[in-house]
Amino acid sequence: MTAPAQQAERAAKHAEGSAPVAWLARLGLASRGVVWLVIGLLALSVLLGNREQTDQQGALREIASRPLGELLLVLLAVGFLGYAAWQLLVAAVGHREERDDARRWAARAASLFTGAVYAGLAVLTLRFLADSSGSGADRTPSLTADVMSRTGGRTVIGVLGVLVVVVGLVMAARGVTGKHLEALDRGRGPRVLQRLAGPLGTAGLVGRGLVLALLGGFLVRAAVQFDPQQAKGLDAALATLAQQPYGKAMLAVAVAGMLAYAAWSFVETRLRR
Repeated sequence: MTAPAQQAERAAKHAEGSAPVAWLARLGLASRGVVWLVIGLLALSVLLGNREQTDQQGALREIASRPLGELLLVLLAVGFLGYAAWQLLVAAVGHREERDDARRWAARAASLFTGAVYAGLAVLTLRFLADSSGSGADRTPSLTADVMSRTGGRTVIGVLGVLVVVVGLVMAARGVTGKHLEALDRGRGPRVLQRLAGPLGTAGLVGRGLVLALLGGFLVRAAVQFDPQQAKGLDAALATLAQQPYGKAMLAVAVAGMLAYAAWSFVETRLRR
């Protein structure tokens, strides 16, 4: 490794463990909790018979409509950017506790994916702030149609759908196996949070993982049937779920999972190493 590369790696390791980056990462976790809390409450309103937009755009619109809502959105964007930066640093130089090279690189790849997702959430929030007049309609079918109209686009959508399903199932598996607890400092914070960390994390990760798997399944079906209208965002996916046999019961489970994931985010904010 060249001297400049070594200096860059040392700088990245120093930044990863610095107090400002740690606080930004915690703000990002709290931001995630706020967004999923609002999405869960909007989904609950759908379950109770109201028609709301139950996705990130709907959550941002709901937050913006409250007193000091735009200020809160700015804080959310900063939190998402901070968490994305931390995850990207971890992807570059982190997970050094993993002795197996394959597991270390897999963990770094997961951190890279997470960083990209949170960078996307930050961009979404900033674009919403810049254009609060947007309709917020579910644009997933139109975006999918655009990709599928290009050479190899149908394959891209199918592979993306499979990846989303896999990510969702892996997330659910982490909750079931208790892997989510490994990143926590169990001696930190009140005992009540330490007791709640396990069940809340399990319920939340399983709930969000199954919702992701549902979204990925719609993308796979769109690719197989060559029908972009089969691709759905979270908003349309939950509405479709409610229309199925036993749909209300399944939607209730999804709502409980999303609210549990929000609660887990707040617990992780406090207890994360």
